[in-house]
Amino acid sequence: MHFDIRGALTQEQQMSEAFFLSVVLAFSGGFQDAYTYMVRGHVYANAQTGNVVMMSTHLMTAHWAESLAYFFPLLAFALGVFAASHIHLFVEHRHGKLHWRQYVIALESLIMLAVGFMPQSANLPANCLVSFACAMQVQSFRTVHGYAYASTMCIGNLRGGMASLSEYFYTRDKAKLERAKYYLGVIIAFAVGAGVGGNLCPLIGERSVWICCALLAFGYWLLGWKGRRKNHLKEIFQKYGW
Repeated sequence: MHFDIRGALTQEQQMSEAFFLSVVLAFSGGFQDAYTYMVRGHVYANAQTGNVVMMSTHLMTAHWAESLAYFFPLLAFALGVFAASHIHLFVEHRHGKLHWRQYVIALESLIMLAVGFMPQSANLPANCLVSFACAMQVQSFRTVHGYAYASTMCIGNLRGGMASLSEYFYTRDKAKLERAKYYLGVIIAFAVGAGVGGNLCPLIGERSVWICCALLAFGYWLLGWKGRRKNHLKEIFQKYGW
């Protein structure tokens, strides 16, 4: 499976749709989910379906305090989506110097940095902040090579990938197979990030989330890569089979 950093994207399309950036974000998304589950009290940062299940289970048994541990991250996720949409509209209206997604990634990175300083006694606000940041990411980066995807969860990507693969076997349309490859790549990146996080986070502890800060900083840099430098970067990754 070979991809270049932008695939067949035209110059008019956003760097935010590049496959390589999607891999970086998916790896970070998997790591974040493993971090909150392994280090912050078995709460999911991204998979809010799991939080809904646990919240409802505790509510049905009148365990009110336990249900709040899942309710507030769910609420924070909703607010994160709202915040990312607001940043998008605000920056485009004010014609900011940076791309609006760069502001989102910068804020997300600062949030992860702050979470790394929070002790175990602050697990609830830490989980809320990570959920908030994850929601901003999934709202801001919704397409890879023109195809809808999610960088912080797998179910939609798995559905899209298998549907595309099924269509390929029926139509033999290579574009369908190409789309399935992009989805598979993102799913693998998320799984690797989750696996690395699941094993590394318990060893490092609360500050392991700072690894996501480095990944997001790299994503911020990629978004700002323009002109001839972008073409040079494309050539580098083509040389190594990406």
